[in-house]
Amino acid sequence: QVHYVESGGGLVQPGGSLRLSCEASGLPVTQFSIGWFRQAPGKGREGIGCITKPGIVYDEPHLRGRFVVSKDDAKNTAYLEITALKSEDTATYYCSFGVCGPSGLVPWRTSWDQGTQVIVSS
Repeated sequence: QVHYVESGGGLVQPGGSLRLSCEASGLPVTQFSIGWFRQAPGKGREGIGCITKPGIVYDEPHLRGRFVVSKDDAKNTAYLEITALKSEDTATYYCSFGVCGPSGLVPWRTSWDQGTQVIVSS
């Protein structure tokens, strides 16, 4: 059974930066792709980007530049670095293993609880 622990969220001022972490257990990031999603209040889930087992990153074009997906194979952890935060980045952020490609990540995650909340506000 796969278990995800997202962390690193919080209250940030506009223009600030955050690095979110996803500690994944049950599957190795060295063998499977992993990616990030977010869900803003009252909105649907949105894909952000993903990274394949050899480290190829695919990200959403409209988020490119401010959102960077990476991973640490030794820690079995994925990261999402966000810079120049905007109020519209306020959301709960989730990670998931899945199938990663140019169209983003097709997630395998079935339960979208927990996550890490990011609030961008002055």
